[in-house]
Amino acid sequence: MATDSGVSSGAEGKIHVEVAFALPHEQHIVSLDVAHGTTARQAVALAALETLFPEIPEDTFSKAPLGIFGTALRDPEHHELHEGDRVEVYRPLKIDPKVARAERAAKGAGR
Repeated sequence: MATDSGVSSGAEGKIHVEVAFALPHEQHIVSLDVAHGTTARQAVALAALETLFPEIPEDTFSKAPLGIFGTALRDPEHHELHEGDRVEVYRPLKIDPKVARAERAAKGAGR
């Protein structure tokens, strides 16, 4: 396939990445070919997860914490992706893990 410049576009200038999101009962991994320099947050927007999970508020995907292969990203808006990266969209926590541990400890102490 030729571009306006007459150069074959094929995989040139593109990298292959995946964007993953899961609920307890359903998961989707969206494969994308994106331009070099695409950020993690941009890839999530390109994946259009809101169309796959209409029950989830749209802004969940634009604000959710992101990671690459289980490692949380500190700045997903500026983290540029590399060939083969899988961006993971993390669901918001329903309860703070510290609070959950404290509650479990309190229940255990009351035996």
